[in-house]
Amino acid sequence: MNIKRILFENTSHTGIQFFRSLIVGGIATVADMLTMILIRELLHTPESVGVVFGFIVGLAVNYIISTFWVFSKAKVKNRIVDFIGFAVIGIIGLGLTNLIVEPFSVKGMFGTGFLVAHQTFGGLIPTDKYYIIGKTLAVVIVYMWNFFARKFILYRKVEEKDDVNDKSETEKDTESK
Repeated sequence: MNIKRILFENTSHTGIQFFRSLIVGGIATVADMLTMILIRELLHTPESVGVVFGFIVGLAVNYIISTFWVFSKAKVKNRIVDFIGFAVIGIIGLGLTNLIVEPFSVKGMFGTGFLVAHQTFGGLIPTDKYYIIGKTLAVVIVYMWNFFARKFILYRKVEEKDDVNDKSETEKDTESK
């Protein structure tokens, strides 16, 4: 594989899409986590409020970049319907995130989280910062959910042979002339 194909050409190759999605996910995660931390620390809101606002910012960043760079061929041509499907998968991921962050929360949806109440990290980390560990764990788990759900539910392969040895559209056009 060459760098041009990996970074610039449209592809439905799962490995390339996974790699690109990692980069996009990293960018969206930074936007998500910064928003979450700013909302939590500046406004002194419950962690779950910061998680929701972070999710909205991260989802918007992820959708915009993903639809142009990772998954260029949607099953649904209507962008609004495509976004709704993308968002529903993301909302399921948000639910998973909240479930994962909850035990790490000082002000969770169900009160103080189990890990905070039992000071699981033995004073190494202040309990009011445990939620950052929970969010980091959630990022990994939810990333896998989001990528594979979007790949198989919303986006399709362009061609059956678009795996290891596919050629760019320019090369195919040249050969056919």
